[in-house]
Amino acid sequence: MTLKERYAGVLGYFAQSNPNPTTELTYSNEFEILVAVILSAQCTDKRVNLVTPRLFAAYPTAAAMAAASADELLPYISSVSYPNSKARHLQAMAAMLVDEFDGRVPDTMEQLIRLPGVGRKTANVMLGLVFGQAAIAVDTHVFRVANRLGLAHGKTPLEVEKALTRHIPAPLRYNAHHWLLLHGRYVCKALRPDCLNCGLTAWCRTFNSSFKT
Repeated sequence: MTLKERYAGVLGYFAQSNPNPTTELTYSNEFEILVAVILSAQCTDKRVNLVTPRLFAAYPTAAAMAAASADELLPYISSVSYPNSKARHLQAMAAMLVDEFDGRVPDTMEQLIRLPGVGRKTANVMLGLVFGQAAIAVDTHVFRVANRLGLAHGKTPLEVEKALTRHIPAPLRYNAHHWLLLHGRYVCKALRPDCLNCGLTAWCRTFNSSFKT
């Protein structure tokens, strides 16, 4: 099987089975989704969705969050992973939005990754989800699934991102991020991939290598 055939099969399956994927984080504006994505690092979306309603009610804007201290934010997010560092990041991120971007979330990679708590993965999520750009965010799920399927052979998230970007057409990149993420979350899990109930076995390099007769 050629790499082109593998991509065509995988993308075709996802397009048919889940034509309109999107994030499982709940939000109502660009500031809220930025906060939610920062909180979701090494934490489940379900847990983040439990804490953000109270957080957003108390601090609905960048200005409101910037005026708070990290200690004041901490009780609202204490049940997420690494709450102390995330509280500091949220306060500093909000302050930078107010000081340098008039309270608005910037729409370029260069500006986004300057924000405290925002790395390349979070920036790509924002570029694709909020600003409609052809970006692929590589989290642990996307990294694992892309390597297992044989779509990429990268040893780092950036290497996988470059490979996926090279082979996935721009109009499909936003969807592809969610397709691979959701597949990793619910089917191709880290410890126990559910290969026998996976619709991608025909194109999966790992499955076909493991089950050769």
